[in-house]
Amino acid sequence: QLQLVESGGGLVQPGGSLRLSCTASGVSLDYYAMGWFRQAPGKEREGVSAISSRGGTTHYTDFVKGRFTISRDNAKKMVFLQMNSLKPEDTAVYYCAAAYLAAPSLFPKDYSQWGQGTQVTVSS
Repeated sequence: QLQLVESGGGLVQPGGSLRLSCTASGVSLDYYAMGWFRQAPGKEREGVSAISSRGGTTHYTDFVKGRFTISRDNAKKMVFLQMNSLKPEDTAVYYCAAAYLAAPSLFPKDYSQWGQGTQVTVSS
């Protein structure tokens, strides 16, 4: 069974950068589309970025375009989210998720496997 663990969150000043990692165990990621999502207190979980199983297709929500980059290394069973030019409104718990034999999507309902999340706080 696929298990996902996020890491790399923390406290960063506005304008700073963080790189989130999602490490999979249990099965290969070769057939999974992967997504990054976030949830701020009192808000619904929202899609941030998604990548196809082989990395050829990526999607970004408008509020992170040009600042965040998703990538993956299937051999290492890892997915990454490079976050630059961070803003206070990026503060949230960030989750990675996997969707088997699916197209990359920014909708949480399309994903069946989730990690436990990692906190990202952007504050001076």
